[in-house]
Amino acid sequence: MIPIVSRSRIGTGQTETEVYPERSRTVSSNRDRDWDRDYSNLGPFRTVPTTIYYYSRFPRCRPTPPLLPLPPRPRPRPAGAYSSSQSPAPLFSIYSSHPPPSSLLPVIDFAAPRPPPPTALRHLLFGIASSSKSLPRRLPYLRLWFHPSQINAIVFLDAPPPPLPLSPSDPPIAVSSDSSRFLYTFPGGLRSAIRVARIAKELVDRDLPDIRWIVLGDDDTIFFPQNLLATLRKYDWTKWYYVGARSESVGQNAKHWFGMAFGGGGFAISYPLARVLAKFLDSCLNRYAHLYGSDDRVYACLVELGVELTYEPGFHQVDLRGNLFGLLSAHPLTPLVSLHHVDNIDPIFPGMNRSEALKHLFEAVKVDSGRVLQQSICYDGSKERTISVSWGYVVQVFEGKQLLPDLLSLQQTFAPWKRNRDPSSSLFMFNTREVPKDPCKRPAVFFLKSISSEIGRIESNYSRFHDGNCPQSMSSTKKLQQIRVSSQKLNIETLQGLRRHCCDVLSLSDKIMDINIRKCEDDELIAVIS
Repeated sequence: MIPIVSRSRIGTGQTETEVYPERSRTVSSNRDRDWDRDYSNLGPFRTVPTTIYYYSRFPRCRPTPPLLPLPPRPRPRPAGAYSSSQSPAPLFSIYSSHPPPSSLLPVIDFAAPRPPPPTALRHLLFGIASSSKSLPRRLPYLRLWFHPSQINAIVFLDAPPPPLPLSPSDPPIAVSSDSSRFLYTFPGGLRSAIRVARIAKELVDRDLPDIRWIVLGDDDTIFFPQNLLATLRKYDWTKWYYVGARSESVGQNAKHWFGMAFGGGGFAISYPLARVLAKFLDSCLNRYAHLYGSDDRVYACLVELGVELTYEPGFHQVDLRGNLFGLLSAHPLTPLVSLHHVDNIDPIFPGMNRSEALKHLFEAVKVDSGRVLQQSICYDGSKERTISVSWGYVVQVFEGKQLLPDLLSLQQTFAPWKRNRDPSSSLFMFNTREVPKDPCKRPAVFFLKSISSEIGRIESNYSRFHDGNCPQSMSSTKKLQQIRVSSQKLNIETLQGLRRHCCDVLSLSDKIMDINIRKCEDDELIAVIS
């Protein structure tokens, strides 16, 4: 509708008609906005507004058509005045000076859609590679971290397993589909690498609901689920991610790829990426028949999709042998996500077998998973000693004041994965330091004995381990037998901007030392202050 204003020229008997398509108000008197002025001084040619009409079409080049009177102003209706059987209230055009009653306006919800809930353990689907021969001896490792009420996992075998004393708390078992049609040409390798690589596809093909990540690992991979969850929450699962870690061995990385996530340490693939990978994985496998392992194949296929590794140092392939003390006592500043090759290392606690030692570590995991192996350094100024706390595992007491960067280097208590003529086989992806051959120059070592938690506080106790300590030592540490460490639960909900915690020596007697772990002050240094 176009408003038409009719004006009368006083004293001449003439009438003017003007079109105001831009007007947004109905003009009915000279008190309206656009003519709110005094017209008495305009002389015989003054005009006054008279009437506004609405005309459906107004061609400027034609004679003035008949005018239609302005519709009467509608009266406001009470709330809920019309029903579905009545005509709804008219939508008021921009030319109306009277807005519609608020009760007749459409209700529009401008609230933002609710964000999806944060990733939980139920959103993770584990695919565990095993075999009918290895499962019986590896089942205790799986039972350490798998909980049927919290975790989705499937163990894939090459053949039906022998009779086993399985319980409802064990993960479900499936036999992998036939992979004999695929080529495998690596000399001396194992064809099972193809079957294991296809676990990624078999997980997707099951089309389980509400899955955001698939996690692949071996039956001797020890996962720490809460720490894995906190690590994956850093990433948007709707995007394409391939998360894991390299080998500790330079030689193993050079033999395969430095950009590959090693499968024994475990790796995670976001579900949207896993769905795309599953579509063409079979065709991709034949292009890489010359590769050795399953993780080589998955990596090669992901690279073809344009995706590269997102490195997370909490995954541990453990391409090492022997005593893992040096690695565990100086863990990176990130949650412990996995340990692999536990059959190839010594028990991590003295006086226990491998399974018992891992169960003992999980006592600390149950209380404060995020703080396990996190290293804090404090200095006992009165006794000139340096204390290194690897929470939930070990406390070391060094004579004298040690510099922090030196303590972050790993003591080489372990042996390389393979010893051969290749010099890279004895090189590692981290800094190492030699263990002193003289026992009098080694630190006093205290392993975790027990742990308890109360409201807001966690108390862990560490007892001294006597093995090769200097028999003639006259230091103040000689009589020390127990260390008690107090801490609060570490919040790992967000893993951004991580900072090492500080610790204080609270009290000290000849036999017992009390230590408190806390957040460092903003301007506090972990350093020897002279």
